[in-house]
Amino acid sequence: MAYSLGITDLDPIEYNLLFERFLNPERVSLPDFDIDFCMDGRDRVIQHVTERYGYESVSQIITFGTMAAKAVVRDVARVQGKSYGLADKLSKLIPFEPGMTLTRAMEEEPLLSEFVRASDEAEEIMEMAFKLEGLARNVGRHAGGVVIAPTRLTDFSPTYSDESGGGLMTQFDMNDVEQAGLVKFDFLGLRTLTIIDNAVKSINQRLTLAGEPLVDIDTLFLEDPAIYQDLQSAKTTAVFQLESRGMKDLMKRVKPNRFADIVALVALFRPGPLQLADDFIRRKHGLDEVDYLHPSLKEVLQDTYGVMLYQEQVMQIAQVLADYTLGDADLLRRAMGKKKPEEMAKQRQAFVDGAMNNTS
Repeated sequence: MAYSLGITDLDPIEYNLLFERFLNPERVSLPDFDIDFCMDGRDRVIQHVTERYGYESVSQIITFGTMAAKAVVRDVARVQGKSYGLADKLSKLIPFEPGMTLTRAMEEEPLLSEFVRASDEAEEIMEMAFKLEGLARNVGRHAGGVVIAPTRLTDFSPTYSDESGGGLMTQFDMNDVEQAGLVKFDFLGLRTLTIIDNAVKSINQRLTLAGEPLVDIDTLFLEDPAIYQDLQSAKTTAVFQLESRGMKDLMKRVKPNRFADIVALVALFRPGPLQLADDFIRRKHGLDEVDYLHPSLKEVLQDTYGVMLYQEQVMQIAQVLADYTLGDADLLRRAMGKKKPEEMAKQRQAFVDGAMNNTS
């Protein structure tokens, strides 16, 4: 639909993007819609949407800052009047890992548990910190999230505004607005799009003066070898999703030479899939044999050298091996993403049964 309306010029059929990944009868929640804008235009988009659908129907989404393990220790120490040095030491003994909790920290870091046992003041801090950990500490605004209600927003969610009465937000966070039945749009302002826009305008200004044909960015050839020479040298500063130091290091190893490799790079550069990077690189460069696990999966996995990288591939594999409908396959994809053991156990049984009955 987005392609047909001209919102995107990426042909979904060419890149095996599945409609059911976005919308299908089995899906339990409405899809959200991510649209990236030039930084200079984002506020105008939100203003337009507000005028188009009504001030009472459009809102940005609230976020809640929670009292995470390191922060809650410092906050409690300050309120209890304990010394900064004590709070600092206690906080630094908590391992710096995403999702770290005080319980895990006490189990995994012997120095922390020893320090707490040896200090009455530290024990007092931890006693209160355990009770407060995870509670909301402050509110903020979601970087891109906007909801549009079919009627008044207050029919679906309580609202929040700042002291001046402006900055309207839902009091439900992004997960709860979905549960309330609202569609979430991510209107993201990207500096890189602004840079591209400025570059195209600058180039065309010079070409106009020289009397030469202008650049049309929508018709550029995506397989131009010169592009990939730059990518292999990691000359990607200000290129969206390809400009971080870690991504540049990965790019030098992958040595992309086609557009499909850029897509794979973006998918690989995430905490989970990054473990598959070595397999992907070795297979791409012919150092390891490509293994498709089963002959019927060759068509699904050949673009990624037999490495399962995309959520669409998960859905297609369930369809090919276990006779899932794409709607059911989307439920499997969601269950995998949420990592809920009871849901995964149900899906495992359904997958095994489907595979056993699949005679095609």
